[in-house]
Amino acid sequence: MAEVQTATFGAGCFWGVEAAFRKVPGVISTEVGYAGGNTKNPRYEEVCTGRTGHAEAVRLLYDPDVVTYRELLATFWSIHDPTQKNRQGPDIGTNYRSVIFYHTPDQKQIAAQSKEELERSGRFKRPVVTEIVPAMEFWRAEEYHQQYHEKHGGAGCRLI
Repeated sequence: MAEVQTATFGAGCFWGVEAAFRKVPGVISTEVGYAGGNTKNPRYEEVCTGRTGHAEAVRLLYDPDVVTYRELLATFWSIHDPTQKNRQGPDIGTNYRSVIFYHTPDQKQIAAQSKEELERSGRFKRPVVTEIVPAMEFWRAEEYHQQYHEKHGGAGCRLI
């Protein structure tokens, strides 16, 4: 097995994003949390105000011998609308923004290429507004948010 890699994505409500990535062969583990903000150890109620700057995000560990970063990006693009700024469906706010948090220069390059290819594909009529930013400190969300769909039979937010 190759060295395990880390990827972090924000695509709206983290419950559905985590559930989608947990189905991808090669994803070893997932955790939901908060990334990209300026408050240390934020709590869900704080993040929801939009004042912490965090996005709801999913950090995953994956085996690159089984799934590539490009394949993870394909999943990311397929589970949300990357043309909506600071919202996904009924969820509105900067905490629901579309964002790729890259961990390596290779991830940054692959993410930028993937976004450019998506924009050129004509799949969306509006511009892709997904941010591609360096991974910062990731704050694990409260335990009741972890694997929420599995714990609650799929209840909660849904993806497109």
